[in-house]
Amino acid sequence: MRRFSRKSHGAVSDINMTPLLDLAWVLLVIFIITTTAAVQGIELKLPESTPHETEMETTTPTLSVKKNGDVYMDEERVKLDELEKLIRDLKAAKGGKLPLVLRGDSGVEYKHIVAVLDILQRIPVEDLAIATKPFNEP
Repeated sequence: MRRFSRKSHGAVSDINMTPLLDLAWVLLVIFIITTTAAVQGIELKLPESTPHETEMETTTPTLSVKKNGDVYMDEERVKLDELEKLIRDLKAAKGGKLPLVLRGDSGVEYKHIVAVLDILQRIPVEDLAIATKPFNEP
């Protein structure tokens, strides 16, 4: 009868880290892809203007006004009478300086944009960017 040593048949006490690192990289890539897709927010057809780029942080809150007049704060629908309180609270939480991006659909009635701008003026919001897309050059 042949005898085997206990050392050669013992349990392996270390963990192979390669599959764990592969999983971490995959999760990181998925996180990057989903967060960049979420930044775009509500689907709108922006009006065209001459090219003028302004750098804004990706965490800048966005107000979107759809063609039917619905107002969204980032991706959450907000009623106009609740918008002022929401922005005031957000501005107070940010220390008094709140940059905003206003995105309006190209087919929205002007009165809906004016209503949002009126609220922003009452707060007041000094750092406001209005999102457009550049003209198609021939």
